[in-house]
Amino acid sequence: MIVVALAACNNASKNNDSTVKAKTQTDSLMDEVMEGHNVGMAKISKLHRTKNEIQHALDSIAKLPARGRDYKTLLDSALNRLTRADDAMEKWMSEFNMDSASNDAERRIKYLESEKVKISAVKDEIINSLQNADSLIKKKS
Repeated sequence: MIVVALAACNNASKNNDSTVKAKTQTDSLMDEVMEGHNVGMAKISKLHRTKNEIQHALDSIAKLPARGRDYKTLLDSALNRLTRADDAMEKWMSEFNMDSASNDAERRIKYLESEKVKISAVKDEIINSLQNADSLIKKKS
């Protein structure tokens, strides 16, 4: 019983501690936006390596007779998708304003909700373009 009482006192003192700040809706939204950004950025170096690999394959195919043209079309499409995904992340990062409407909670929530949708689409574009490219590269191997 003493252990339970001590644990309860510890929890109560933690809850009353003025240094512990409750997470606001804007904090949670910012965390979600940053999580989307971090997931996408974690794949950017792989995206760049894959773009280089596809470009190398395209350069090799260009030296072959016309028989590899169907595969070339697929590689061109995959390279375009990877490039669009890379560009989308660059664009989002350059346009994202970390401090937007920081003095107006309602406007900040709307802004972060909008950015959450945008970065989620960018993250999905990165992941999907990589999956598509990887499947093409594996097919040829």
